[in-house]
Amino acid sequence: MAVRATKRGAARTALSADVDVLICGASFAGLAAARELRGSGASVLVVDRYEIGERQTSACAAPTEWLTALQLHHSIRQTFHELVIRRPRGGRGPVWTTRWRLPWSYSTFDYPALCADLAAQGEFRFETAKVDGITRGETHTVHTDRGDIRAPLVLDALGWRQVLAAASEPIQPPQADLTRGLEVHPAGASPDLEFRVDPAYVRAGYSWVFPAGDELRLGVGSYDPAIKVKQPTMRLANAVGVPTGEFQGNWIPHRLRGATGDGVFFAGDSAGHCLPATAEGIRPALFFGLAAGREVRAVLEGRQTRATALARYAALHETRRRTYDIFWNVQRSVGPLNGTYAMDAALRLIRTQRFSEYFFRRYRAIAPPEFVSRGRSGTHRAPARGRQARATA
Repeated sequence: MAVRATKRGAARTALSADVDVLICGASFAGLAAARELRGSGASVLVVDRYEIGERQTSACAAPTEWLTALQLHHSIRQTFHELVIRRPRGGRGPVWTTRWRLPWSYSTFDYPALCADLAAQGEFRFETAKVDGITRGETHTVHTDRGDIRAPLVLDALGWRQVLAAASEPIQPPQADLTRGLEVHPAGASPDLEFRVDPAYVRAGYSWVFPAGDELRLGVGSYDPAIKVKQPTMRLANAVGVPTGEFQGNWIPHRLRGATGDGVFFAGDSAGHCLPATAEGIRPALFFGLAAGREVRAVLEGRQTRATALARYAALHETRRRTYDIFWNVQRSVGPLNGTYAMDAALRLIRTQRFSEYFFRRYRAIAPPEFVSRGRSGTHRAPARGRQARATA
């Protein structure tokens, strides 16, 4: 379990700042957005409750080509060219295994190392602070447990709580559209990137075993947030033959939300960018983080207004809504089909060459790695248009 390294006691001084850009959240989406502002000449502040790279909340696997495109390949722990699916035939009896050759590889990676490498590609000041809310305006005021930060351009990449949303009531599990996930990281090794579609662990959901060098990242995800998954995770660890150790978990939004709201950008889990059914969240978080950063940079360089940037970013977000809705409907079918021969038939279908080529072509297009270099702003240093940072910390 991660131990907070957030400043405490005498080290936890007041924080007050006026900056050009405030990025709330220092994981995949937030750091990707900060990367795009390098050389802009703007004052950029990134805040998070935890230190950069401190708190891993997922099995941390992504398409290798995304990690390579972002020059994050040094963080890779293990690479896979096949996806292994294990499932009891007809939901009963002995487990059968099918291997699905992937058109591109996936890699598990070291989360602290990746965050450190991605952060090094940006130019920003970082502070640990818990974000509590926002007062909106031409210049927004974001309230933290250490003081207020003012910025005209604000990105919420804080995760599923969507802290800076204008909703009158906070998002609260288990009533919200959230998947419940829990995993453990015992020592171990395996050559297989593995999913288990087995109602013995969870009916509406799946379990996974993601090797990462000398450890196994295994866990259970339930599409129904009311279904607890600690006991199923323990049973999975027992089946794999490893101890459970310490648990780590997270809530995962499985419906696409709004990309903007009252002058604020949202990216990653705060915008619901994690894909339903597959729960792949890292690739879309990086994609939309880059996109938000580019729109913000265009404002800083005087090429568009904040309103135009928000509209353009929201339009890109909406081009993916139909695909997300399709995946949401697939997710809804897993519970009723799991444990039946209909699920066996569905898994046989997706392994056919024609379906597999079609699926992966469309699936890759949701967040293609070419986006890393496509349309990126130049790295020349433009004069800062806003305030320089004034802070006490």
